[in-house]
Amino acid sequence: MLLEKINDPKDLKKLSINELKELAGELREVIVERVAVNGGHLASNLGVIELTIALHYVFNSPHDKIIWDVGHQSYAHKLLTGRSGLFQTLRQCGGISGFPRIDENPHDAFGTGHSSTSISAALGILEARDQNREDFKVIALIGDGAMTSGLAFEGLNHAGHLQKNLIVILNDNEMSISPNVGALSAYLQKIMTGELYTKFKKETRSIIGRIPKVGEPMLRIAEKAEETVKGFFVPGMLFEEFGFEYVGPIDGHKIETIIETLQRFKDFSRPVLIHAITKKGKGYALAEKNPCLFHGVGPFDIETGCQPESSAPTYSEIFGNCLVRLAREDKRIIAITAAMTEGTGLTNFAKAFPKRFYDVGIAESHAVTFAAGLATQGLKPVVSIYSTFLQRAYDEIVHDVCIQKLPVVFAIDRAGIVGEDGATHNGAFDISYLRHIPNIVIMAPKDENELQDMLKTAIYHNGPCAIRYPRRRASKTPDSRELIKIPIGASEVLREGGKDILIIAIGSSVKHSMDASHILEGLGISACVVNARFAKPLDINLIGKLANEIKHVLTVEENTIEGGFGSAVLEFLSELNITGLKIKRLGLPDRFIEHGSQGILRKNLGLDAEGIVKESLALIQKAGHLYEPSAGYLMP
Repeated sequence: MLLEKINDPKDLKKLSINELKELAGELREVIVERVAVNGGHLASNLGVIELTIALHYVFNSPHDKIIWDVGHQSYAHKLLTGRSGLFQTLRQCGGISGFPRIDENPHDAFGTGHSSTSISAALGILEARDQNREDFKVIALIGDGAMTSGLAFEGLNHAGHLQKNLIVILNDNEMSISPNVGALSAYLQKIMTGELYTKFKKETRSIIGRIPKVGEPMLRIAEKAEETVKGFFVPGMLFEEFGFEYVGPIDGHKIETIIETLQRFKDFSRPVLIHAITKKGKGYALAEKNPCLFHGVGPFDIETGCQPESSAPTYSEIFGNCLVRLAREDKRIIAITAAMTEGTGLTNFAKAFPKRFYDVGIAESHAVTFAAGLATQGLKPVVSIYSTFLQRAYDEIVHDVCIQKLPVVFAIDRAGIVGEDGATHNGAFDISYLRHIPNIVIMAPKDENELQDMLKTAIYHNGPCAIRYPRRRASKTPDSRELIKIPIGASEVLREGGKDILIIAIGSSVKHSMDASHILEGLGISACVVNARFAKPLDINLIGKLANEIKHVLTVEENTIEGGFGSAVLEFLSELNITGLKIKRLGLPDRFIEHGSQGILRKNLGLDAEGIVKESLALIQKAGHLYEPSAGYLMP
């Protein structure tokens, strides 16, 4: 295999064009085989193979800096930069990340995992180069989906102003994760061949050259004529108005064309945007046919594309189906997502209520303020966004929703430990970044049925409401019962009679806490378990009463302990001055959680049943109990 000879990008320069094409096929084969075993991002990676090869063939990484937007298209980059021997560990605990990381490899110039950061980061690196009087090239590769974000245009605007030699490659596959939406997407689809554009531009300039120069007015008219004609044929005028030289569109799968274009513009003195047309899932027929399905996948069968079946639905699917059920009864309910229709479980809603569903593209801030506007007119918007992506709309949550006490529902998917996607995707902070905002209610369900009840509760609450729920499958299909409204702030006691320790858990941690209570019971330790349900407001009456009776309190959550649910309980109980009270908070530590399976991460963090038992024993000063996985807990 040619790939076995590539230990560094400079090895690519020894290969012929035909060998580079052969290498592209090998990369596709390796990526499909590994993702089929480990899971990961497939379609996006298959679409940029030739672009990746060409970039490393023309430029000299890591001296030259290549910035990958989002980063879920960097697998070929990893294989070509000395990590092919580690590729079997992709997204595994202790293995290489599925995204670029500056602490993983010197060829990863900037860490990414969220969308639309590449242009701003690349411009910062370029400006630092000039400040430091260094000499290297800076290239940002961004997808057309990421271009729907305002951050990308902020970067374009500044780059056009500075007029430095930044190279931006627009990877246009007409998709983000879900199919692209919006005016910009439609604009980019107005494409002709690069040859036609070049010919027309040349002929237009020839015409201008023959116009007698009878003063500045005529010259301006002639130049305007060129721009007008260009606008009929190419989508480049937008970028040229930002101060970029627009090149393309070019075939993003034709290696020789990409190499020739990059070589021609690598030393260009001004910002240049190279528009490349690619196909998501290229080279694997099933991914080409259904790129949404093969965007982020678990292990699958290569021949059929089928993943292991499960009879239980995901929490995302339960949320989406419940929202459809509620929307049939109430025409005021509106669903909004940010380029994640499938991921957030809203596919059925979009089909059932196309006029009440909005995918705003990768524009989380706009999604929130758009929902706020809808709410002022009596509608009931539900904004479904992943926990880590909602961080991008923090100010809009504060300023546009909570200050005005608007009834917007935030359905926060992927809360807590997400798993193999790692630090950029684990939903570790949402309780903390929402809890201190006035007027908002924050809920987390213990199971699939409670999720449905909470959705109904949130929709009919007269104010901002957030529901956080995990990335996982439910234990069973939810009951088809009448949904109830949960009294705001009301928790529930799931295991009564405990006198030794009070375990107050929220969300997905409730099940592990209940499992821990059964283990403790076998050790003669009596535990009272409370399902808090609300991170804000707390059920202060119940928690205060139980803490007066049971002097050892353990809080459990899948959120950082810094400012999280446990902190809320601790703040409240500190005001009661209960004699002899001992409190321990159990949650995600004050560091970013790396990639790995949810089970392994939860065990390593002490957030499974065994970890909760260990912390309970330590809290009540019975840490002498020893644990052997094969034998259970042994009395000393």
